[in-house]
Amino acid sequence: MLVVKEIKELQERIEREKEEGRTVGFVPTMGALHPGHLSLVEKAEQQADFVVVSIFVNPTQFNDKKDLTNYPRTLDLDLELLTGTACQLVFAPEVATMYPQEDTRQFNFGKLEQVMEGQFRPGHFNGVAQVVSKLFDMTKPHKAFFGQKDFQQLVIIKNLAKQLNLPIEIVACPTMREEDGLAMSSRNQRLTDEQRKNAPHIYQTLTEARNKAHEMSVKEVKAWVVETIDQNEFLQTEYFEITDDEYLNTVESWNSPLNKVGCIAVHCGEVRLIDNIVFE
Repeated sequence: MLVVKEIKELQERIEREKEEGRTVGFVPTMGALHPGHLSLVEKAEQQADFVVVSIFVNPTQFNDKKDLTNYPRTLDLDLELLTGTACQLVFAPEVATMYPQEDTRQFNFGKLEQVMEGQFRPGHFNGVAQVVSKLFDMTKPHKAFFGQKDFQQLVIIKNLAKQLNLPIEIVACPTMREEDGLAMSSRNQRLTDEQRKNAPHIYQTLTEARNKAHEMSVKEVKAWVVETIDQNEFLQTEYFEITDDEYLNTVESWNSPLNKVGCIAVHCGEVRLIDNIVFE
């Protein structure tokens, strides 16, 4: 496994692989890797010949400077974890390499960036688009792999690829969970023992909500989820929305023909956790 920090070295190696007829699978990460990330690498191995992973904590997508400071950085451990996978090339650039000058580009995702995460984290998705578009341009992969835990981000990245007319297939990969149901996330490392015990209540509530959809209206389910989670003293709901999976429009009725996804953000102490569930 080769680890590079410079763009030129990254591109030379990828170009060599392409010249030999190999397809490139790309997994962008912000490090602090866990089995969820490794499952993306596994998917990439199944669908591409040459697997590239990037590790970069992108400053432009943090609307809260404190969150950026607290974000875990564990490069040595990350590289150790990747050594046992199909990853063949790791790109771990410095901030100055990715942003030699300020990136002033403004992307327009319309409604997709105005709801849920966009409403509570202004500028977040523009920062995501800045870094992902740069990484796509540097790696030019055939396929890129993203987890469904960050559901709204996944929808926006698909839209980004379409807007920029990129010949990259965006592959959605299932959310990986701990045994108790908590969605795997780098942020979980920051939970205290007591918070960690209570955090699975989020997914347990979402699962129950899916069952209740047969007997309650959409409005009633939404109210029930917020009330149930907020009854736990360690949790405070920021939002819970049920949207369609393509345009992120609020679903008003279970009779809507589009696929429905319940998306949630919950504060557990100072840690903000997101999750989602598909209503079948």
